[in-house]
Amino acid sequence: MNAPRVTDPGKPRHRRRRQALTAGVPLALTAACALAYGTVSGLGAPQTASAATAAAPAWATATADGFASVDALGQNGTYGGRDGATVTVRTLADLEKYATAAEPYVIVVAAAITLDTVGREIKVASDKTIVGSGTSGQIVGGGFFLGTGVHNVIIRNLTIRDTYQGTWNDKDHDYDGIQMDGAHHVWIDHNDIRTMADGLIDVRKDSTNVTISWNELSNDNKALGIGWTDNVTTDITLHHNWIRETEQRNPSVDNCAHAHLYNNYLEDVSGTSITSSYGNYARGGTKMLLENSYFQGFNNPVIKDSTASLVQKGNVFSGTSGRNESGGTAFDATSYYAYTLDSASTVPSVVKAGAGPTGSIGTTSASTVGASTLAAAATTLTVAKDGSGQYTTVQAAVDAVPANNTSRVVISVAPGTYRETVKVPSNKPYVTIQGSGSSRKDTVIVYNNAAGTQKPDGSGTYGTSGSATVAVEADEFQARNLSITNDFDEGANQSLSGHQAVALRTAADKIFLDSLIITGDQDTLLLDSAAKDKIGRVYVTNSYVLGNVDFIFGRATAVIDKSIITLRKRWDGSSAGYITAPSTAADRKGFLINSSTVNGDVSSSSFYLGRPWHAGGDTTLDPQTTVRNTSLSAAIKSTPWTDMSGFSWKDDRFAEYKNTGAGAGSASSDRPQLTDAQAADQEVADWLAGWTPTAS
Repeated sequence: MNAPRVTDPGKPRHRRRRQALTAGVPLALTAACALAYGTVSGLGAPQTASAATAAAPAWATATADGFASVDALGQNGTYGGRDGATVTVRTLADLEKYATAAEPYVIVVAAAITLDTVGREIKVASDKTIVGSGTSGQIVGGGFFLGTGVHNVIIRNLTIRDTYQGTWNDKDHDYDGIQMDGAHHVWIDHNDIRTMADGLIDVRKDSTNVTISWNELSNDNKALGIGWTDNVTTDITLHHNWIRETEQRNPSVDNCAHAHLYNNYLEDVSGTSITSSYGNYARGGTKMLLENSYFQGFNNPVIKDSTASLVQKGNVFSGTSGRNESGGTAFDATSYYAYTLDSASTVPSVVKAGAGPTGSIGTTSASTVGASTLAAAATTLTVAKDGSGQYTTVQAAVDAVPANNTSRVVISVAPGTYRETVKVPSNKPYVTIQGSGSSRKDTVIVYNNAAGTQKPDGSGTYGTSGSATVAVEADEFQARNLSITNDFDEGANQSLSGHQAVALRTAADKIFLDSLIITGDQDTLLLDSAAKDKIGRVYVTNSYVLGNVDFIFGRATAVIDKSIITLRKRWDGSSAGYITAPSTAADRKGFLINSSTVNGDVSSSSFYLGRPWHAGGDTTLDPQTTVRNTSLSAAIKSTPWTDMSGFSWKDDRFAEYKNTGAGAGSASSDRPQLTDAQAADQEVADWLAGWTPTAS
């Protein structure tokens, strides 16, 4: 944001709301009250639109706090589509139909809706509440746009994700999670917004009376930008947001008449590739009041321009460094609205427990658009090491799933390290294993078998496929928000024959892996099918895969999409390896790495993109890897493909398309590049072949 700086010309005070609103209460805490939430923080089951005499649930009539609650510009507070019908949508067409309608609506998003064009933003008209149904409401590959004059809009309880195009600090793709240009009276609450090409939220061009609360903003270069104007107009409240693994705009607050930031948790997570450049930034003519927030590990946690005013009260700084500034006079927020501060010392625990979408939702009775009935609610089994769940191991929960089940069973695993192997057998489809923590680092399933490890019963060694920490042989499996690791120590086991050590093995169809960290060395991720003549489709997104030798391998038809592939050094500290080793059947598609990033602390020109694995010397196989629209680090060799076990890569299917970064290269006989026409037939949809992965 490079708008010229002007000083605050003065602004008439808005009328204060007559009734104080409940503030500072997360959905996760209020959900325990049997959905009897109160006006600010309630989310529950949708209301049937035709039931005019029935009392509307609290979440459908919730109104904003903060500056979005203040009467101004002819709008009395922010209540969204409260006065209209409630509808439930599961398709992009239906979501757009109601979001753009002139009438007020409460729109319940009850599925993961993928945009038809990556980066497209759904236009939202005035008087709308768009709310996710439990944790199932997702907007994938796009976001929302609120244009000039749009007002009285609430966006709550959604996951909005994945427009990242593989370029950090992308200047070419303006793909935001939520963008406002001249909108007013907007409440953004309890969302999880992550991995976008540009900003997670942009509040632009004199948008005002905005409240942003209880959101998790993560895994992005730019979290939240406010400004893009010469006018000092915007009034905005930010409270109880968890901003983590973001580099800049945390937020950047430019030319805001009144910016009230309180009880936010800014966390620069150590040991990741993302490092903060600054935290809260008051720019231009901004007047900022910053209260009781917690800054963990941030560089330059609070900074200001000389023309801005910034008043700090009661903030906590832990492990921060660099600039921490204040100066000038701001304003008294209580002259606009009532609010309650949490103690700064409790902010990390309070915000981590309460930010983001809540899973508290019952049976829906909303009018359903695009389907006659909603899917039955999933059965949930809980796992916790401390005994507070139904089971203390993940395998015990899997064992409890009925054989040949026909509906989704969610195994919710509490934070902790679970040292065990897990197998989901073929007669237990529709299983989801998901971590219940705030980060995929919180829940870890780990073991250390290798191919050469002897079985306890003395019957021999495990072999490569048997070494897996987690093995999935059932269709329709999903895993999300956790880490799966094989921590076999090669250095300490040099005498062992067979160092292949699989973290995750899949041998089934319609496998959806989302928000995972999959870690190993050799043979980390085995993506297979149940048999050579069976299809095994796998979709991996928003995940990290770490390894060094053939660490994505197998015969599955698999997509690695919008993910980070991290190259690791060998046990002896050397840098050398191969990312993929496909063993694709001749009539199937192999591996597609799309819109991802390849990085890692290894030497330049030390890794191949892949090599052909003709398992068992099978000459009928036709291994395939395509790497497209992906950022390649300098670790990738200029001749990125190589032979394996006497089979030439040139006799199989290896190609690139429009990759970027220091490791990318131009077309040559040693570096095939797809034409535009060829690339049009090698999209994600071609690999998935009619299957649309949907979180459940």
